Amino acid sequence: MKSITKQDLASLRTNYLKDDTSRIVRNALTENAVEKIARVFESRNDNPNVFSIDLETMEVTNQQASGRCWIFSSLNIMRELIAKRYHIKSLELSQNYIAFYDKLEKVNWFMNCALQEIDEPLNSRTMTWLLDNGISDGGQWDMVVSLVKKYGICPKTAMNETWTSSHTKSMNELLNQRMRRFVIDAKQADSAAAREQLRKAALEECYRLIADCFGVPPVEFSFEYRDAKKAFHAHHHVTPMQFYTDFLKEDLDDYAVIINAPTEDKPYHKLYSVKYIGNVVSGNEIRYLNLPMKEFKAAVIAQLKEGIPVWFGCDCGKAADREGGLWDDQLFDYEHTFGMNLEMTKAEMLDSRHSAMNHAMVITGVNLVNGKPNRWKIENSWGDKHANKGYYICSDTWFDLYVYEASVRKGSLTAKQRKELNGKVTMLEPWDPFGTLAD
Repeated sequence: MKSITKQDLASLRTNYLKDDTSRIVRNALTENAVEKIARVFESRNDNPNVFSIDLETMEVTNQQASGRCWIFSSLNIMRELIAKRYHIKSLELSQNYIAFYDKLEKVNWFMNCALQEIDEPLNSRTMTWLLDNGISDGGQWDMVVSLVKKYGICPKTAMNETWTSSHTKSMNELLNQRMRRFVIDAKQADSAAAREQLRKAALEECYRLIADCFGVPPVEFSFEYRDAKKAFHAHHHVTPMQFYTDFLKEDLDDYAVIINAPTEDKPYHKLYSVKYIGNVVSGNEIRYLNLPMKEFKAAVIAQLKEGIPVWFGCDCGKAADREGGLWDDQLFDYEHTFGMNLEMTKAEMLDSRHSAMNHAMVITGVNLVNGKPNRWKIENSWGDKHANKGYYICSDTWFDLYVYEASVRKGSLTAKQRKELNGKVTMLEPWDPFGTLAD
């Protein structure tokens, strides 16, 4: 190992002090943020808020201080389908209802996964991964599908938000402490029957906590609304499953998740899944079809042309202007501002753990020039105080680098791609970049 010598330090200091650019940057940073002085003026001009395909969608929702973006974005797709069918101008589905059962199912999922590893030491890589990740707010498209198919959906008026459903940190900490207590007790138990008793006891305690925090989910409700012509409609004694089957009327199994993973370990046109990623035991398997970005975009655009928004997952933290509502890889020029070599390909970012999916949103528009996209319209779930009343823009080059997955109707895929959905699934390790959850 090499240490920094006095000669090294003297050389670093001398080279830095004789650089006039460094002096200017240092002075600017005394009163400004790094992002502010590295901002590229032309980026905003290159991405105007106008799109050749622009779906008419509702006001944005707000996940507040929770990691439920995947639930919000999924339900925002479903509400548009319901609203279109029944000519409703404003509708919000209950994210709290889905989140309640997601938490309960994740508790059960975690305990089942931990029991499969219970004979391994606590410091084994898989057990460490389970204990570190525990119960979180995050998820993916097929996890929502599993919940909806088992529990149905309901309008937000049937189960509104609570303080804790919108601010989940403290509850999650308690759930994870209880899960770690379960693992310790299960390792000390002397039989499978004893461990099953421990699972049931922990499940009951966690149900009580979740119900205290989120409320008790309705078993039936009234669905009342006015249509676009102001006519009043009322449906009483509707169960969540009836609302899913009779009002949504959408086969969620007709959607496939596609990814863009340009890494050597994931050849294109192959299927992938991730060990221990999920929520509902016996629910939908999380599986991805890896496509080149050109084919990935073609499927997304095909669905937009059918008038249906697209759920997608990305790394929202890179090259981002949250207040102004823009994602663009040309937004900041850190390389020239600080004289640093920061260039990385998408594959290198994935392999080096620099980037992975961490947020889910909805694509509601795209601007096409000679049939090719140059910017995209994004419906976020951070409320309407940011960006363009909560709607964002991302450049097409940002899309190339930081969009990782999307859920599209199988009809938006080519015949060849649909056939590939029946192929052999390669199982990835839990810590693979595509095992991350959107939150």
